[in-house]
Amino acid sequence: MRPFLIVCLCLSFFCSIVSGCAWFEAPREDKTAQELIQDGMDSFSRGHYKTAIASFEKIRDWYPFSRYAILAELKIADAHFNLKSYPDAIFSYEQFEQLHPRNEAIPYVIYQIGRSYFNQMGTPDTDPSNTTMALKTYQRLIRQYPNDAYATNAQSDIITCYHNLSAHEFDIGLFYYKNKNYKAAKRRFLSVITQYPDVGHHHAALNYLANCDLWMSTQDDLPEMISAPATP
Repeated sequence: MRPFLIVCLCLSFFCSIVSGCAWFEAPREDKTAQELIQDGMDSFSRGHYKTAIASFEKIRDWYPFSRYAILAELKIADAHFNLKSYPDAIFSYEQFEQLHPRNEAIPYVIYQIGRSYFNQMGTPDTDPSNTTMALKTYQRLIRQYPNDAYATNAQSDIITCYHNLSAHEFDIGLFYYKNKNYKAAKRRFLSVITQYPDVGHHHAALNYLANCDLWMSTQDDLPEMISAPATP
C-alpha cells in the first residue's frame, strides 16, 4: 500500500509542476491561417507594418504549408520595405527568391531588391556600393526578364545610377588632378568616358583628360629641360 501512495504523491507533485509551468507559457492564438492573413493584410493596408509582420510571421511559422504562406513571406518583405528597413527587406526578398525561384512574383521581387539598394544610394561623394548593387540588380532583372513591365520600370533608376557613378568617378579624378597626380586622374577620367558615356560628365572628362596628357608630357620633358646646357 505504501509504494502505491508514494507513486500517487509523485504523480501529483509532477502534475502540479507541469500545471504551474503552464502559467508561464505564452498562450497561442487559436486563429486559422485565413484569419491571420486577413489580420495581416488589414494592418498592412492601414500602414501598421510592424503589426502586419507579426501576423505574417505567425502564418509562416504556424502554417508553413498553408496556401497563404507564400503570400505572407512576400508581404513580410514588403512591410520591411515600407518601413524603410532596407537591409531587412533585401534579406526577405532574397530569401523569397531562393525558396520560390519559379514564382510569378520573382520579377517584382528582383525589382524590389534593386529599389532597396537604390533608396540607400548616397551622393556622389559617398560610398557608391549601394548604387553599384542597385545597378547590378536592375541589370540582372533586364537580363532575366527583358519583356517584363518591372524591367521597363527600372530604366529610369538605371540612368540615375549611371549619373551617380559617373559623378563619383569624375570627382575622384578632379581630386587627383588638383593634387597634380595626373596619372591617377587620367585613369578616373578614362573610366568616366568608357564606362559612363553621355550621362553628364563625358565632355568635361575629355577636357581634363587632354590636360592630363599635356601636364604629363611637360613633366616628362622637365628633366631634359633642366639638364640641357644653356645656349651661349
